[in-house]
Amino acid sequence: MLEIDISKMMITANGKQALTVKAKVENGELVCLFGPSGCGKTTLLKIISGLLKPDTGRIVYDNEVWFDSEQKINLSVQKRKIGFMFQDYALFPNMTVRKNIAYAQNISDNNEVEALMSEFGIEQLQRRYPHQLSGGQKQRVALARSLAAKPQLLLLDEPLSALDYEMRSELRSAIIKSHIHLGTTTLMVSHDIPEIMQLATQVMVLKGGKVVNMDKPNEVFKSHAHYHPPQ
Repeated sequence: MLEIDISKMMITANGKQALTVKAKVENGELVCLFGPSGCGKTTLLKIISGLLKPDTGRIVYDNEVWFDSEQKINLSVQKRKIGFMFQDYALFPNMTVRKNIAYAQNISDNNEVEALMSEFGIEQLQRRYPHQLSGGQKQRVALARSLAAKPQLLLLDEPLSALDYEMRSELRSAIIKSHIHLGTTTLMVSHDIPEIMQLATQVMVLKGGKVVNMDKPNEVFKSHAHYHPPQ
């Protein structure tokens, strides 16, 4: 289980705003973070990953303390057993597609690299470098790389936003298969309600830096008919 109880002052387009989140995520859940731009979704992913330090609070995963402001515990990103796909993909420019994926592995496994490239349809791109790829191709490589370390916790920041309809549909299926195959707990930022309905087991709704609802997708969007993807 992932237990989050943190507070962090954010600088947003509308000025300072506190991000205050207290939530529990059961193992194996696929939780979509939903809410307007600037509400803290990406900031929360960065805090969970260890890339950003909360002002106060505590993060615990399966009884291992990742962060505790009072005890001055703050595990490094490398020790948190996570996979993280950034909005800007963050691929290594001097590495080929294949090497980008292999680099993320804890133990080198060529067969696993082959399987990931096949699953995401990028075998033919394996010798190319990031500057030779389209946005959608970079996105698929970044998704494959985020799974290469077989993370216990997978963090995805709008992983399907730059893709056309057909590719989005294919990668939704790939995310579901990978999620089930690896048995990971997944937190994913999305503004796309149909996508959330297909992928998520839970939806965490953020507004004004706070969790205002957390429930199954059909319950969230049934009882909040006014929700719509932010522009």
